[in-house]
Amino acid sequence: MVFARGHRASYAAWGDNGATGWDFDDLLPYFKRSETALDRDPALRGTNGPMIVAPAAPPNAVLVACLCAALQRGYSRATDISGGLEEGFGFTDLNIVDGQRQSAADGYLIPAMQRPNLDFVAGSMVHRLRIEDGRCTGVEYTIGNGHAESVAVAGEVILTAGAIGSAQLLMVSGVGPQAHLRERGVDVVLDLPGGGSNLHDHPLTPLVYRAARSVPPGQHNHGELLGLIRSQRADAAPDIQIFGVDSADVPGLGGAGDGYVLGVSVLQPFSRGTVRLTAPTMHTAPAIDPNYFGDDRDMQTMIEGLRIAREIGTAPALDAWRAAEMAPGLDVADDEALRRYVQGAFASYFHPVGTCAMGDTPDSVVDSELRVHSVNGLRIVDASVMPSIPSNNTVATVYAIAERGADLIRRRN
Repeated sequence: MVFARGHRASYAAWGDNGATGWDFDDLLPYFKRSETALDRDPALRGTNGPMIVAPAAPPNAVLVACLCAALQRGYSRATDISGGLEEGFGFTDLNIVDGQRQSAADGYLIPAMQRPNLDFVAGSMVHRLRIEDGRCTGVEYTIGNGHAESVAVAGEVILTAGAIGSAQLLMVSGVGPQAHLRERGVDVVLDLPGGGSNLHDHPLTPLVYRAARSVPPGQHNHGELLGLIRSQRADAAPDIQIFGVDSADVPGLGGAGDGYVLGVSVLQPFSRGTVRLTAPTMHTAPAIDPNYFGDDRDMQTMIEGLRIAREIGTAPALDAWRAAEMAPGLDVADDEALRRYVQGAFASYFHPVGTCAMGDTPDSVVDSELRVHSVNGLRIVDASVMPSIPSNNTVATVYAIAERGADLIRRRN
């Protein structure tokens, strides 16, 4: 439910891969087009888009105390942490309407269901893209009863299956690293070495506190307080996010009753993983290797983030809430002990990107107009095209990519 843009500097790196026209200023009209964010700066935020976003009102009291603690430790107060320009701590926008998360289907698909040029086929499974003589000519799929179908296209196929699904479907269809495809029994249509590579995500690790008093139950999203800060290794963009969570029920730690969490995430990871086929079919799940902390700089950043979170957690503003640090515990103090804790406690933030990266390098999969290299009539419009991950939660950027993709498709047609 967190609807937040990355810092503007984190999009500048996309151009280093040859993805021209995708910096923050280029994306800004599409960020704005996707959202209605009232009571924000209209120069930066949208006022008439389908996704309705706003901060929690009122925020949870323990998270207000976490914000005050961050300010006491010298971090700045961000007026709009989702605006792409600020650093520091603030309450993020949440994509909640009438008490429920507003989905892309709510905002975009359902209002369009009656259009005569739209057929919606529920319960379908795409098995293969048909690619003939360098052109994507159609899609093969089955519907719920197992009945095989196919559709031929005169225009374009738009692939939006995400950082895992888009890479897998391309490879099953014969587009990807040729040696790997041959190992899995797939006829090679096009050798694209970068297909399924460059997988990365935001890893996160929790700092868990048992509360000295009853924590109010979450009324909105459990993690509406975000802080964007820089480690000692940071380049242009913030590379650590510290977020407050009003529940200590963290997976893998067994819960701690009444509690709260200061979560730490590495926002600009150097580690890269892969999506690879385990069989030449979409019926079999792919092998996903995120390779978290494959580059030790990410571990060093995570450890630094945990130390910062611990400083915030012991600030006076949290004295009335803090009973004890449950995890990792105050005895986990030196770098090696914190490293062991991270290795056992980290989790995915569920922000996978990059497996069909945009650009003009030998490892790029799509060009700056999201067209698959050397395949006519096929575009990819999802998180897989991001050459590198934004320095914040990713969904708002996915909407902006989709809005710009829609413009590119309309221009072609």
